[in-house]
Amino acid sequence: MNLETIELQTPQAPRFSLLVLHGLGADGNDFVPVVQALDLSPVLALGGLRVVLPSAPEIPVTINGGMRMRAWYDIRHGDLSQREDADGLRVSQRLIEDLIAREHREFGIPPERVVLMGFSQGCAMTLMTGLRYPKRLAGLVGLSGYLPVLDTTEAEKNAANADTPIFLAHGSHDGVVVPARAQASLAELRRLDYDVEWHEYPMAHEVSMDEIQALQGWLVKTLTAAGAADATGD
Repeated sequence: MNLETIELQTPQAPRFSLLVLHGLGADGNDFVPVVQALDLSPVLALGGLRVVLPSAPEIPVTINGGMRMRAWYDIRHGDLSQREDADGLRVSQRLIEDLIAREHREFGIPPERVVLMGFSQGCAMTLMTGLRYPKRLAGLVGLSGYLPVLDTTEAEKNAANADTPIFLAHGSHDGVVVPARAQASLAELRRLDYDVEWHEYPMAHEVSMDEIQALQGWLVKTLTAAGAADATGD
């Protein structure tokens, strides 16, 4: 299956990629304004940037009465830790892995210069895929989401991304992915010795300007480091 994508690219030959995964019921258009609000000009001094915003397939979602909508996996229970759709998660994991491989195959951007980012369900897919990916990624960004199939992460994580930096942000008033679920995810990631930068904001299930500013600084730092790390190999 090929995912529909929105693809934005700076004029320079691309050297870095940012893959952005939307939340339940949205599509690739959802985060275009957020991406456009980011000032990544320091990174562009090192080379061009591609931003890829895929749209998830349309599937029936149990919690919404079986209505078909764009979703990376089914949600079967209001408590996101209950009756997780592990099969659906793994299907989408493979689709996202194919996107990462495509960046290298078609645009010459290796995984170590790719940041995977997602909101809500997209955050879950970012962590699901990024921690298991067999090659090092530049970084992982999770907004207003959680670590899925938490109890299998330790057994399935790949050593290639053991030191990949992670940016997590969440709203203290989030009623969709409750803060306790996000905090449990953070605790597990830290228990497994991942390098997690955590931000919490007085907001609901949304994105704030303060969050965008913090993310911007983290992306500049992370992509600059990724560009410097393999400069001799280009």
